[in-house]
Amino acid sequence: MSRLINLIVITLVFATFLSPNLSRKAQSKEITNIVFSLDFIVLGRHAPWYVALDKGFYKEEGLNVKIIPGRGTASVIKNIEGNVAQFGFVDVPGLVIGRSKGSTIKMLTVNYQKAPYAVFSLDPGANVTTLKDLEGLTLTTAPGSFVPKIIEAFMATKGLDPKKLKYDYASPSVQIPMLMTGKAAAINFFILTMPGISRAAKGKGKTAKALFFGDFGLDIYSNGIGAKQEFIKNNPTTVRKFVKASLKGWQHTFANPADAAKRQKKYSKGLNEQITIEEIAILRKLAITPETKKHGLGWFSKKKISKLRDFMVNNTKIDKSKAPRAEDLYDLSFLPKDPIKP
Repeated sequence: MSRLINLIVITLVFATFLSPNLSRKAQSKEITNIVFSLDFIVLGRHAPWYVALDKGFYKEEGLNVKIIPGRGTASVIKNIEGNVAQFGFVDVPGLVIGRSKGSTIKMLTVNYQKAPYAVFSLDPGANVTTLKDLEGLTLTTAPGSFVPKIIEAFMATKGLDPKKLKYDYASPSVQIPMLMTGKAAAINFFILTMPGISRAAKGKGKTAKALFFGDFGLDIYSNGIGAKQEFIKNNPTTVRKFVKASLKGWQHTFANPADAAKRQKKYSKGLNEQITIEEIAILRKLAITPETKKHGLGWFSKKKISKLRDFMVNNTKIDKSKAPRAEDLYDLSFLPKDPIKP
């Protein structure tokens, strides 16, 4: 009987010491719900986010992440500012304009080290192959898109007249069909769309042409992870975890593009895996540079952000009295201390 009593006492003593630890362990597994806004409808270029989701990188950090589509940077900024999403895939040049209009978003990473902007046309058709071809062109673009502002700014730096570029407006989802049927002479999409547009054009007996601004000297950052500065300030641990898990998704995607395509298809069954693989190949060229090989995926230079800010302020119709300071555009402190390299 005494042995039984001693056993009970010992058990209670251990329970007393262990219960706080168990409680802390349970607390550490608390789940934080997060909404992440893409910049566009779900396409193969977005595979890294779905890889992070499917491989459990977010879950490992205690995050329950929901990914929603966007309709360009303006919609992403709106989603974040309206608290529809805590994080978004934001375009840095668009953010310069956004902050001049009151946005409080800051960049946490820059995933597109090279700007992906391109104008697509067909041959036979408008056949836009030089910057000069933009003068007199009617470009079909998405309502509210910031990309035309960047195109106009770049034209101005090259001695071209931005006023000679005209616009029609249509939802992104109908622009490629409009191009194929001749209802649009040219459309602006990211260069990542080339595999899909090329296939569609070939089916019409035509050749897709892409005027990629990076080939003509446009050297600016583009998309990365953004969040409101108030959210960043109040939730630093969550921010750090989201950035880390996301970059692991990018790392795995580049290491295993076929696997990434399969994983993404689970969440968007209409995607063509081969096109996704081809988009990932283009994505590599935008995201992997000597800088990211050295400093890790998502890294960016303060100097280059400042240069980009000046490019936008000096070449677009931003109210200079309301233009953001370069340091208002970013927060580098949430990148992983151990860089996640490609």
